[in-house]
Formats: sequence, C-alpha cells, structure tokens
Amino acid sequence: MIEGKIVRVSGPLVVAEGMLSTRMYDVVHVSEKRLMGEIIELKEDLASIQVYEDTEGVGPGEPVYATGIPLSVELGPGLIESIYDGTQRPLNIIREKAGDNITRGISIPGLDRKKKWRFKPTKKKGDAVVSGDIIGTVKETSLVTIKIMVPPETGGTIEKINDGDFTVEETIAVIKDRNEKKEIKLLQVWPVRVPRPFKKKLSPLEALVTGQRVLDTFFPIGKGGTACVPGPFGSGKTIIQHQLAKWVDAEIIVYIGCGERGNEMTDVLLEFPELKDPRSGEPLMKRTVLIANTSNMPVAAREASVYTGITIAEYFRDMGMSVAVMADSTSRWAEAMREISGRLEEMPGEEGYPAYLGAKIASFYERAGRVICLGSDKREGMLSVIGAVSPPGGDLSDPVVQATLRVVKVFWSLEDKLAAMRHFPAISWLNSYSLYSDSLENYFKENVTTDFVKNERTAMMLLQNEAELWEIVRLVGVDALSEKDQLILEVSRSIREDFLHQNAFHDVDTYTSLKKQYFLLKVILYFYERTKEALEEGIPISSIKSMKVKDRIARAKYIPENEIVKIEEIMNEIDEELTSISKEEIKMEA
Repeated sequence: MIEGKIVRVSGPLVVAEGMLSTRMYDVVHVSEKRLMGEIIELKEDLASIQVYEDTEGVGPGEPVYATGIPLSVELGPGLIESIYDGTQRPLNIIREKAGDNITRGISIPGLDRKKKWRFKPTKKKGDAVVSGDIIGTVKETSLVTIKIMVPPETGGTIEKINDGDFTVEETIAVIKDRNEKKEIKLLQVWPVRVPRPFKKKLSPLEALVTGQRVLDTFFPIGKGGTACVPGPFGSGKTIIQHQLAKWVDAEIIVYIGCGERGNEMTDVLLEFPELKDPRSGEPLMKRTVLIANTSNMPVAAREASVYTGITIAEYFRDMGMSVAVMADSTSRWAEAMREISGRLEEMPGEEGYPAYLGAKIASFYERAGRVICLGSDKREGMLSVIGAVSPPGGDLSDPVVQATLRVVKVFWSLEDKLAAMRHFPAISWLNSYSLYSDSLENYFKENVTTDFVKNERTAMMLLQNEAELWEIVRLVGVDALSEKDQLILEVSRSIREDFLHQNAFHDVDTYTSLKKQYFLLKVILYFYERTKEALEEGIPISSIKSMKVKDRIARAKYIPENEIVKIEEIMNEIDEELTSISKEEIKMEA
C-alpha cells in the first residue's frame, strides 16, 4: 500500500509526507527499490524514517510503502546456527540468491518456511493452558531442544494438538478461550523494541563462570547480570568477547557484531563452526546465534542489530534457559544514534550525542536479568548481557562509557599498557569492579570452598600494596624497601604473571575451572605465608627470590584439569625447600 511520498533524503534519514495513518516505529519500504526503514519521528503528516539500507539514488517524489507493523523478529525453530544481518535476514540465503553483496531491497524471512520440524506435544486435548506454558518440544540441534510456548496474552483450553512434522507456519495446536479460537504455530513474531514479558525479576545469585581467572575470581558476573568492557583500540575487547562466547557457562550464546570491522566478524564466522563445545564436544555453533552487522553497512542498521539480538535472547530465556549476549560494540550503536540525531536536527547533548543516549543504553541493558518466566510451571530463565565499549583513545570519561556504567553492575577495564606488555586479558585489577561480589559469596562457598572469597581479597590487597610500593621504587629503588615489602612485590608479581595472565591460544590455559582457580591462587598465597614466616626466622629475601619452586608455581596453570592434585603437591615442595634453606643458613652461621 502506497502511503506517502519522499520529500527529503539525508543519508540514512528519509522524510516522507502523507504519512498520517502510520505510527512510531512502524516498518516502511522506501522507494520502488523497497528499502527497509523504520519511522522514528512523526510531525503531522511528515514521517522521519531511518533506512537500514543504502539510500544512494533515492530522491524526492518517490513512494513510501507502509506495512502497518513494527520492526519485529521471527522466533521459533531455525534460529540456532543462523547468521543474520541486523534486521534478521539470513546472510547465507542472501548469498545464495544475490552473491557476495547484499542486494538492496532484498526481503527474506528470518526462519525457513519449507523446512519441517518434528514437534512432540507435552500437553493433550482438554488441558487448560496460560501464557508461557510449554505445549511441546522441537529438537533443533544436537545441543538445543526448543520449547514451544503459548504466546503471551493467550490462554484457554487446548481443543486440538498435533504430533508430527511441521513447517513454522503450519498449525500445531488450537486453543479455545470462551468463544474465541487461537491457532498456535511453531513461529512467533515479536516487536524488537518491546521487552518480552515475565512474571518477576530476581537478583542474580549464581555465578556466570567464564573460565577466565581475572573475571571469575576477582570480578565475577552473576547469571542474569550485566557487564561492560571498555578499552582503547588494540586492548583486546574482541578477544575477551570471543573468549566469553566460547567458554561462558550459558546454554545459548547470542553474539551481536554491532558496526564492527568485517575482518573481526569474519574471524567469528570462521572460528565458531570449528570450535568444539567444551561440555559436549559438538561444534559451538550448535548453540549459537550470530548477528553480523559490520562497519560498512548503513549506520541505522546498528540499532536494529542490537534490538534483534536481545529479543532473540529473551525468547530462549523464556524457555527457562541461561542465555549470554555479547554485544561488540555498543559505541558503534551510539555513533549511529549521534548521526541520526544530527540529521533530525535535535538539540545535541555531550560530545554531540543525543540527550536520550543514557535512556537508550539503559533500556537495552535492563532487558537482562534472572526472571521467573510466564507459565503455570515455575521455571527460571537467565539472560546475561556483556557489552564492549570503544571510547576514543580509551577515555573512560566518554559519554557512552559513563552512560553504560550507570546501568551495568560489572566494570572490566581494559588497559592498552597491559596489552602492550603482552599481558592478556589486559583487564586492570585496580580499576575494575563487580557489584555482584557480595551476592555471589555464598555461591562460591557452596560450590567451590569457604576460602575462595577470602583468598581473592588477600590477593587483591597484595596487588593494591604493590601499586603503592612501586611509587616508592620509582623514587629510591627496590633495595631501599624492607625485606617484607620486597616479598610483597615478589608475590604480587607471581599473582599477575602466574594467575592473572592467561593464554587464550593454549589448550589447557585457555579455560580454568573455579576449582583450579582456587588451587592456583591458594599455592601462591601459601608461598607468601610460608616465606613471610621464613623472613621472620632470619632467612634473607635473596634466598627466597632464588627458590626453585617458583618455577613450579609459574607452570602450574598448564596442569590439566584432571591433574589438579599436582597443584596441591607444590605446597609440600615449598615446605621442603624452605626447610632445606633453613638448614643451610644454620650451617653457615655455625
């Protein structure tokens, strides 16, 4: 249906007249090329449209076609292993139809309309159901079983339910509510800007284990929590995001590339199908959804990619799953907001960003959480969101960083100095923080050991003392310090190099369980306690610095998970070597 006519084109922003019957955030098709766009401002009969495709060659007088529906995503079997652009068009199908370049105006549904899925009902005719109830399952991949749910705001008595193979558009059940009948399909359509409903939001009480020692031990995130990873170019934001996507303790991974360079997204697309899921040995893609939006795509599509990804993640959360979203990076989304806002001639906020920047970022992160899902059965779903931020020059006072930090509970601060020293992950242990540490204390005590949190706090105290001592060292040198302070420097160096430093490309060191993290740190702190006692007994710091067991401590992180007992044995070696040193000192004095 032709609704309006273009009166102005300004890059990705198109203004059309004659749009009286349209609504905010409705999808429209611009010009005869049918470019996809979304209404973001209405003034009388004028509509401002952000276009998700290149507007080159589009001019005034061309038609605008209204659809009457908001920007939505298709939810159902077929999401897993898919690679979408920001508007949920499957890139592999686009390539088959249009070649290596995305043809403008091409429209392909997000879910395959021809493929049949085996539906197994878990409810029967006559059962009463409410919104969110699970009526059956579909085995989507070897790792993921989709739960087919009654759509929100739907309920009643099952009048008919089928068992067999169906496409996403075929009716699998009929629900009768009074005199109204509702056909249920495998497919659900949901507007991306509207958060999917749930019964209640709860506080995260379970750690989202990442296998990265600096994160799990010092700055943990809860399942259903939010985290921010800001850092300058080259500090390792993408490496962190890739590591988390590979190893994080979640059933479903949604990776959103938001305005990232093409080669970074290519790395993801090539690596993930080759990576093995550590829990099953199957390819990691069998529980992953990729949203690939690159920097050479129209800027407006960055916003669509963020909302598309979080809505897909909410769908899996509603099944009672643990879902992790990696957004890399939200700064590109903010840059798109700034460009569109400028073309709308809105009053700019700080550094040219729109005044509503903070509200938009908050609305995204607030869709994370641990929730009680809709439905008569009490099931919990957890959606964790980890967003990378790319402030210019690593400036943490950047408006995007500050707006993000006001919302998220975990701050993993990347430093280019650490990256230049080849210390990865290059996360600053002095600037980072986690507001989940207290609420997760019981989780670590119950699932690892009662000493886990105590050891972390002792180690952090040593690292903070080291930072203060280095200020003195720069002025007067190491030899001017007391032997006790020199020992603190030695042990802190071991914490940094032997515990915090982690090799993402080493088969063993790339992932560390919580139990192994505990023993690695315990050995270092045991070395500190025993050598501190030795100093008090008169053993010189030079003898402690030359102890051979330090090499065993340094190599402990390469001990496989099934041989953790070898890490404990190092503590016996510490005692034996200190006893040997003590005897030699007594002989020399005699």
